[in-house]
Amino acid sequence: MSVWKKLITAVKGGANEAAQAVADSQAIRILEQEIREAKEELRKSDHARTQILAKCKLSQQKVDSFSASISEYEAHARKAIDTDRQLALDCAQKVADLKTEQEQEQRYLDQFKQSEKQLAHNIQQAKANLRRLEQQVDMVKATESVQKAQVAVSSRHLGANSKMKTATESLSRIQEKQNQRNAELQAAEELAADESSNDLEKRLAEAGIAGGKSSADDELSRILGK
Repeated sequence: MSVWKKLITAVKGGANEAAQAVADSQAIRILEQEIREAKEELRKSDHARTQILAKCKLSQQKVDSFSASISEYEAHARKAIDTDRQLALDCAQKVADLKTEQEQEQRYLDQFKQSEKQLAHNIQQAKANLRRLEQQVDMVKATESVQKAQVAVSSRHLGANSKMKTATESLSRIQEKQNQRNAELQAAEELAADESSNDLEKRLAEAGIAGGKSSADDELSRILGK
């Protein structure tokens, strides 16, 4: 593969990664919007369930009312049977009519209860799924933030290591220069001391004072004198 093709491939790869990153970011935003819409639908579902529960309550009250009326007319029929058979029959017919209405209302009540039960189950399941989805989104966002922080720290660490290496090399060069300068200063001091000592010996010899080079005769005289 030529350098030009490699360059094109690298550019395409970078563009694909950037596009994918944008798509992923957009997907999270879309998902969050869908979660908000789902919450709104669940709120409406809760309201609908409340309405069904209210209808259940009203229907139950009607069923109970029919039961009370049936008991009342049954009592009337029992009282009227000894004095007025027709009245007792009319009360019995009223009981039959009330039972028919009660059975119809009971069917409504059973349907309301079944609908409410199914709706409650669906709402509960939807809320559980929504909570799980929210947790996953939060985890993805938190992980993304942590990874970005880790990348930043790693980049700074690499940069710090590079700067540290450069600083260490500079420090070594400075120390070498200082050591060289110290050696030069010590050498200069030693040379100055030697020159000063030689000058003093020379001056003493010229003045005929001890300190110059001893002759063999002087040394022999000293030995014999001992």
